[in-house]
Order: sequence, then C-alpha cells, then structure tokens
Amino acid sequence: MGAGPGSLADPWPDRRRGWLLLLQLLLVLVIAAMALLRPSQDPASLTAIGLMALLLALVSATQDIVVDAYRTDLLPERPGGGAAATNLGYRGAMLAIGAGGFILAGRSGWPLAFLGSAVLMLLVVPFTLTAPKLPPIQHQVSSLRQAVAGPAWEFLHRTGPGRALMLLALVLLYRWPDGLLNVMAVPFLIQQGFPPEVVGSVLAGWGIGATIVGTILGGILFARLGMNRSLWVFALVGAAGNLSYWGLASFKGGMPALLMAVGLENLGGGLVGAAFVALLMSLCNPRFSATQYALLSGVYALSRSVLSGQAGFVAEGVGWSSFFLLTVASSLPAFLLMAWLTPWNGDGAKGAFDPAKDPT
Repeated sequence: MGAGPGSLADPWPDRRRGWLLLLQLLLVLVIAAMALLRPSQDPASLTAIGLMALLLALVSATQDIVVDAYRTDLLPERPGGGAAATNLGYRGAMLAIGAGGFILAGRSGWPLAFLGSAVLMLLVVPFTLTAPKLPPIQHQVSSLRQAVAGPAWEFLHRTGPGRALMLLALVLLYRWPDGLLNVMAVPFLIQQGFPPEVVGSVLAGWGIGATIVGTILGGILFARLGMNRSLWVFALVGAAGNLSYWGLASFKGGMPALLMAVGLENLGGGLVGAAFVALLMSLCNPRFSATQYALLSGVYALSRSVLSGQAGFVAEGVGWSSFFLLTVASSLPAFLLMAWLTPWNGDGAKGAFDPAKDPT
C-alpha cells in the first residue's frame, strides 16, 4: 500500500508534492466555501468568515513552507533561477488576485470573486502533479524529535556556534533597509502631496512592474555573477533605491521624481529578493529543508516586525530626509557581515550546505 502525503516513507506523488496536492485541494475547498457565506444577509456568518480566514491563512502559510522546501530540494545547484522564478510567480499572482479579484468583486460581487480564486487555485493542481520528482533522500527523518530538534542541531553543528550567529544576523539584516522603506513609503508619499489614488496606481502598476523586471534581471545576473557577488551588487542597488527617496524628500521633483524613486526602489527590491531567497536555499540541508527554511524565514520576519516596527517614530523624530539616509546606513551591518561570510571573490556563503561534506 502506498504511503500517504507527508509520511516518512516516500509519499505519493513524492514527499513534497504529496503535501502540496493535499494543501492545494484544501485551499480550493476553503476559498470556495467562503463564496457561500453572506455576511450582509446573515450577520452571524461573520464569525464563520473569521474562522475560514484563519484556516485559509494557516493552510496557505503551510503551502508556502512546502513550496520553499520543494524548490530548495529541487534546485540545489541553481538557487538564483529558482529564487527569481518564485518571486516572478508571486508578483504575477498579486496582479491576478489583487487587481483581478477586486475588479471581479466590484462588477459581480464577492461570491464570484471567491469562486474565481478557487478555480485559479484548482488550475495549479495539474502543475503540481506533473512537476519534476525529487531525488530520494537516503537518510530521511524517522522521528518527531529528529524533525523538530534535528534541523537546528544540524545547522549549528555544520556552521559552528559563532558562524551560525553571524549567518542568522545576515538573514536578519540583509533586507532591513527594504523593510524600513516599505513601512513608510506610502505615508511619506501622501505627506508629500501626492493624491492617494496616484500613489496606489503608481505602486500597484509601475512598482510591481519594476519588481518583476528586477526579479527577471536578478535571475539572469545571478547566473553570471554567482551567489556572493550577486548579494553585494543587488544590495548596493537596493541601497540606491532608498537613496532615491532621500532625493525625493530633499528636492521634490513631482511626478517624474516619484516614478524614478518607486521604479528604482522596486527594481532593487526584486534584485534583493532574488538573491536573498537564493541565500536561504543555500543554507538548508535537503534532509531538513522545510524546517530550516521556515526557521530562517522566521528570523527574517523579525526584521520586518521588530527592527522596522519603530520606523514611524524615527521618521517623525528626525524628518524624512534624515530618515531615508538612515535607511541607507542600515545596509552597512549586512555589508560588514558579507565581508566575512560571503566575500566578493568567494563562491558561496561560509556555512552553506555542501553535499560533499555531509556526514550523512
């Protein structure tokens, strides 16, 4: 009898796609069920909507973890291309669901918008079934203790305590400038006198377009530059995007300056995102890729929630021009860490997983 999705033996279709198939079918059911709720007619259904939204968030977050693990396992030799493809797909989905969903809801109502989203999710299932199979892992996790404690211990043992802390600090700080700017971009632009509808259209259209270009360009350049040089070059472009907001705050410039700042910021964001995902992939052991990637992503999330959480108070205290200069300066800790962990002439992060040195 074949093993079910996610079992410790080889599941059908395999250990990652089996989980993906289950999660995607569950997402289809949850999204379609939300189309049946009518809060305007039955106020009691608001509780059901809240519960369904919570379930949707949990299942979709779990799917993200499995997708990250599948990509990490499938493309150990080509992390840059995999990272770029992931970001490109993510931005495309934002356009399809974000813009398309609201347009459909405005014309035909939210039930049809939810049903349309469920259909789009269902269309992903054939791609999951026909996606490449993963190579078998000889020493699979065989217990809950290994699944929980094993990933952290393996990472610590492989890198050493000191280097592990430095790698985690790099994960925490590499996208810190990006997080600081993202938190305050909209309030800043509105305070500069740009109408909210103009800000929204520029960020949603021009900004996402620039991010897609940056993502594609990131994948191309990553193949030529390699991991380390990509991390350096892309971070410099990202810092230049933050500096463009300083220019907008200091010298104004109207609509052309707005387009230049948003375009450069999102271009740099696409590049930085591609390199960052590739870095996380390189740090994961295929035996523990799901857990290790999730843990590393959690460290990065602290940058957005904790380190960037006080950005508003800082901007209010020092003014916009000084604030954006500080966001540029916030890239310096990551560069100092990269000088040791990912030197310009190196070919990978010190502490990245190397199959040839894997004792298992």
